[in-house]
Amino acid sequence: MRRGASAFALALWLAATALHAQAPPGWDQALTESQRAIGRSLEPDGVGGFALRDALGRSRRLADYRGKPLVVSFVYTGCFQACPVATQALAKAVRDARAALGADSFDVVSIGFNQPFDSPEAMAAFARQNRVGEARWSFLAARTEDVPALTRAFGFSYSATPKGFDHITQATIVDARGMIAAQVYGDAIELPQFVGPLKSLIAGEAAQVASIENIWLKVKLYCTVYDPVAGRYRLNYSLFFEIFCGLSVLFGLGWFMARELRGRRLR
Repeated sequence: MRRGASAFALALWLAATALHAQAPPGWDQALTESQRAIGRSLEPDGVGGFALRDALGRSRRLADYRGKPLVVSFVYTGCFQACPVATQALAKAVRDARAALGADSFDVVSIGFNQPFDSPEAMAAFARQNRVGEARWSFLAARTEDVPALTRAFGFSYSATPKGFDHITQATIVDARGMIAAQVYGDAIELPQFVGPLKSLIAGEAAQVASIENIWLKVKLYCTVYDPVAGRYRLNYSLFFEIFCGLSVLFGLGWFMARELRGRRLR
């Protein structure tokens, strides 16, 4: 586990270094603000309760998504390059993550920050243009007056330019209780950087309640490993075998000790 954590930290550092090498002025401050958001809670009576509207104009709140991990991205629909590229990269990462962790294991929302132009209709069109049609991925429009507080809570930095906006490209991972757990950067997402935090959150939630279903989920997650050759996650069946052998040995020892104790009592 320590080796895995070290490898993940190294991968994150290398990604940040690569982004920094091609980053515009102000990147250091944007990254600092983004990292500062980790650990921040999106309270229902604060940012988590802000009224957002989905593609059909229905009211939604970030607090509505509690109970499962949530991935949040910020876009503006007038963007013709960075936002579409980042959204399509996120869509691929989401598909791969669902294949590894389960189709309903987490939710995704993309929020339009260029108001009043990022209306529910504009967000719906943006989703269609980027071929995102997942039931568990919502494209939401924020109220103009809520955008500053909303983006600040997520550590999302942006600034207006003559051509649109310069902004940090990030996907924020929020845990099931509404706390920001991780930030993923760039428009070419490395799958372990995205799936790793989600996997840890889902396993942690499963450990909260002892049940056969949750035990099986933890075993399955433990045996789900990244294959760098195939570029995807897969089940490592050898780990299943190792777990089975270990449990068999423990059960055998327990049975033997119980038998010995019973024999001594009878004697």
